[in-house]
Amino acid sequence: MKNNNLSNFKFSKQNYTLLFIGLAINIFGFILMIGGGSDDPNVFKADELFNFRRITLAPFIVVIGYIVIGYSIMKNPNKEKK
Repeated sequence: MKNNNLSNFKFSKQNYTLLFIGLAINIFGFILMIGGGSDDPNVFKADELFNFRRITLAPFIVVIGYIVIGYSIMKNPNKEKK
């Protein structure tokens, strides 16, 4: 009796594709969060630090990335379509 290991494997090519897309979205969101610091410790630039991109947009994109990653893990490639 030959055991087919690939049929029992739960991740397909589509799962890996979705996983890497989710990771790329997360990396992009974290890149949007960086910056805003000042070279001079006596200068505080609140408008650069607390702008829309860092406070609202970047965390929203990171959450979307985590949702895509979660979906890629939970998606069952062996599910029979009825």
